[in-house]
Amino acid sequence: MAMTPLKGSDLLAWRRRLLATGGRSVDLDWLLDLGGGLRWAELQKLQLNPGEMEIQLAVSLETLEDLWQRHQQQQVPLQHLVGRCPWRDLELEVTSDALIPRQETELLVDLALAKAAEFSTASLEAALRWADLGTGSGAVAVALARHLPKWSGHAVDCSPQALALARRNLETLAPGNGCELHQGSWWEPLRPWWGALQLVVSNPPYIPASVVDVLDPVVRDHEPRLALDGGVDGLDCCRALVAEACEALAPGGWLLLEHHHDQSDLVLDLMARAGLENACAALDLEGVPRFAMGRRAG
Repeated sequence: MAMTPLKGSDLLAWRRRLLATGGRSVDLDWLLDLGGGLRWAELQKLQLNPGEMEIQLAVSLETLEDLWQRHQQQQVPLQHLVGRCPWRDLELEVTSDALIPRQETELLVDLALAKAAEFSTASLEAALRWADLGTGSGAVAVALARHLPKWSGHAVDCSPQALALARRNLETLAPGNGCELHQGSWWEPLRPWWGALQLVVSNPPYIPASVVDVLDPVVRDHEPRLALDGGVDGLDCCRALVAEACEALAPGGWLLLEHHHDQSDLVLDLMARAGLENACAALDLEGVPRFAMGRRAG
């Protein structure tokens, strides 16, 4: 059902009224975009010429205001309220069954694709396989499937609800993707392919348990603790991933991990002790070592 067009001045007055009750303008503008269909560029034009434009929203202002109040009063993530999240060049379905994809994880995909290029040029006749361990919403798996159509893919998660979400995102955003989904813990469901995985990525739970308890309510109370809690020091999952990497990776295969902002040296040490070669760090958008990479010899 189409909404009645709004005067630009009326929409801006509504926006000012809601912001006066609290909250960040960037969040409300995000809601107008993803929930109401008013793109950021259109909003900027409207603010310059409020009396010259009419706006056609996808939903009513009453609906948007109800979502905003739930976000403000109950600290529900806006992504959960609209059921979608923009990430890279995608618009992913998101639910409370998996972690909301973060912007820094986009860089994990870029790093993985750079490593994939080494195999794509050097091993054109080989059966190339990637895996995303702890796939959650399937964000990384979708990106890899779209960019590596000639590779076989595997997405693993211990949560059946997260896997169902990942499946929907893969079917919608990377149809015919050639990605198999597996329920289980880290490497274990992929035993049939151990020794034949050229590229493995993971954004595992890495936040120390005590830190999870004091996160903002919008994260702590609405995103699955299973996807956040990395144990006492935050490294439980990283240890599990690194420990079996030299068996599961193909010779020359790469493991790429995202980790907490202060764990770089510790994760690189885990990789070196496990026998991974060329272990190195990569920076996030703020210049902080956020990613660790290491490869199996061969």
